[in-house]
Amino acid sequence: MPSTVTIQNLNHAYGKGSLQKPVLTDIQLNIEPGEIVILTGPSGSGKTTLLTLMGGLRSVQEGSLKILDQELQGAKKPQMTQVRNQIGFIFQHHNLLKCLTAYGNVRMSLKLHPEIPRQEHRQRAADILAAVGLGDRLDDYPDQLSGGQKQRVAIARALVAQPKLVLADEPTASLDSKTGRDVVDVIQRLAQEEGCSVLLVTHDSRILDIADRIVHMEDGRLFI
Repeated sequence: MPSTVTIQNLNHAYGKGSLQKPVLTDIQLNIEPGEIVILTGPSGSGKTTLLTLMGGLRSVQEGSLKILDQELQGAKKPQMTQVRNQIGFIFQHHNLLKCLTAYGNVRMSLKLHPEIPRQEHRQRAADILAAVGLGDRLDDYPDQLSGGQKQRVAIARALVAQPKLVLADEPTASLDSKTGRDVVDVIQRLAQEEGCSVLLVTHDSRILDIADRIVHMEDGRLFI
């Protein structure tokens, strides 16, 4: 089975000419199916840039970046969209739509997947919300939920379509220690049950134990 993520000789810079600033230098990284990898490092070290490249949110400038055996270097827009649709994103700020209920926010993710029959949407959304402990809050709007509950909805939204890769950027940063622990435990359990790979960027040393492997970034270089 091929690696979920294969990165070789990846370089990335911002700006042009004399103002160009290297952000990522000679990145090498493989993530295997079902593996949970935590990425640590100081602010400004390049972690979020790497995450956005892996998520198909930026174009690869130099080197090879394969997601689910698809090369993103030189990829056209339709291919990038196809790759993004196979990835679940969890951000520091839950980014829920205030006008939609918990169920509505999760179901919205399913609309990106025409291969999933519409008649399955309600059950899938209800099942994943139950799995994150919100089975009784389907019809609640975000302003009726606590910070931890909102982040659980965001996790449910990321996982409802059963992605092969989950990218999580500081998912516990705005949560207290107990709520943050609960959130990463949910990510770990559902990742194991669904068999998906996870790359989790964090400064939170309290959650490092969920990782199969920890890698560190410093000044745009990755230390494995």
